[in-house]
Amino acid sequence: MDSQKWGPGNRAVLVLTLLVLVGSWVVAASGQNSANAASGAKPESASADTAEPSPPATPDTTPPRVAGVQPDSFVIGTEDILNINVWKEPEVSRILPVRPDGMITLPLVGEIMAKGQTPTQLKNAITEELKKYMSDPQVTVMVTEVHSLTFNVVGLVMKPGYYPLTRRMTVLDAIALSGGFQPFAKQKKVYVLRSSANGKQVRLPFNYKDVIKGKRPDENIELQPRDTVVVP
Repeated sequence: MDSQKWGPGNRAVLVLTLLVLVGSWVVAASGQNSANAASGAKPESASADTAEPSPPATPDTTPPRVAGVQPDSFVIGTEDILNINVWKEPEVSRILPVRPDGMITLPLVGEIMAKGQTPTQLKNAITEELKKYMSDPQVTVMVTEVHSLTFNVVGLVMKPGYYPLTRRMTVLDAIALSGGFQPFAKQKKVYVLRSSANGKQVRLPFNYKDVIKGKRPDENIELQPRDTVVVP
């Protein structure tokens, strides 16, 4: 009976069944591997898309000089900001403004006149004072902010405010720079307020109507730092 049960036909059916089962397993395994590969690639793509670039490193540099400030020719004025550095002496180094009296104060040096000097002249003066306390002081003086070279335009102009005085500037130039007159400006009554050497303000008239006609050219004066152009 065993020989009849496991005849050639039955063995063929068994082999065919095994082949079907093996084939199904291979297909299932292949599909799972493909799914895993696809799911693995997707996070990599998403990570690449969402990754933020690292910020560039900040260079360790000293503050840049103010444009146009030449250490041998620029004249320091009140309210200018100075960066005074003494090499390897951080307790003496300072960043400080020039006071209204023109002076600055440094450790060991005390009070010293900065107004009216160039950065090079001030550096030499500080160096000489520090030689009393150290053998070879290495001093640098930089103007980091310029507040002394400005003028002001007030009154009935389009753009009143403070303006830098970095080149030759006349009253006529100042009016043009501030956008011109507003409709009801008294163009014949413009004047410049200037502080004299004794601290008093001087009023300098400017008749716009006459100046643009070539009359009274002496009224179109060259502006000085801290002048105020008033347009009533």
